[in-house]
Amino acid sequence: MILEFTKMHGLGNDFVVVDAINQDVQLTPEQCRFLGDRRFGVGCDQVLLVERPRDSATDFYYRIFNSDGSEVEQCGNGARCFARFVRDKGLTDKNEIDVGTHSGNIRLFIEEDGSVRINMGPPVLVPGQIPFQAEAQATNYAIEAGGEALQIAAVSMGNPHAVLLVENVDQAPVERLGPVMERHPRFPQRVNVGFMEVQARDRIRLRVFERGAEETLACGTGACAAVVAGQIQGLLDEQVKVALPGGQLVIQWQGGEEPVWMSGPAESVYEGRVEL
Repeated sequence: MILEFTKMHGLGNDFVVVDAINQDVQLTPEQCRFLGDRRFGVGCDQVLLVERPRDSATDFYYRIFNSDGSEVEQCGNGARCFARFVRDKGLTDKNEIDVGTHSGNIRLFIEEDGSVRINMGPPVLVPGQIPFQAEAQATNYAIEAGGEALQIAAVSMGNPHAVLLVENVDQAPVERLGPVMERHPRFPQRVNVGFMEVQARDRIRLRVFERGAEETLACGTGACAAVVAGQIQGLLDEQVKVALPGGQLVIQWQGGEEPVWMSGPAESVYEGRVEL
């Protein structure tokens, strides 16, 4: 099978984006691993599929596969690339696009400067819905990982996140604790692990070890989860600039059941064809 794709990135979090509307595409986990392989395949953090809508309330359906072949519920940087892709390819002429995902519907707004703003929906803090094993909902949870006693916040933005406060992200133990936390038994569906340095009430630095992809240059849902975690701990304001290794996102949340909003860039790199 010859597969046509577009290579894209959001702040260095890179994707192979596939039009599964005008191509007959049924990717296997092995094929996703091949596409994600940076030596033998195309190379990416995630493979994104653009599919026909599954209900009348949406314009498209959005599927995400990590470079290890696993399918996941949500990807914020990928959603921004998804919006630019469907506009650039002429699949829609809308500036407001409703998209179905495994974790629910999201709305994407393409701004005049080409950036994309996304209504990511309200965060989930109830442990059983994240899912995270805890006796009761709390702002922070004590957890042991890698022989250390840690304090984390647990948040779902359509996918599970653990957020740890650190003094300096440059010195954070991402490589050591990331893999251990990702597969911690208290997170039955594994977890994305964020290491957050608070610089001011409106500014943080963040590194994220992503479930199934290791550390990436940016993680949109991770940025959302970190800001939510900082707000519920009384550390952050409603609007926060999040500096990631690949660039900056702006996250807004008014608390409670209000949705989290994410704004940032999305870029196309090149068009390609690959044999699977």
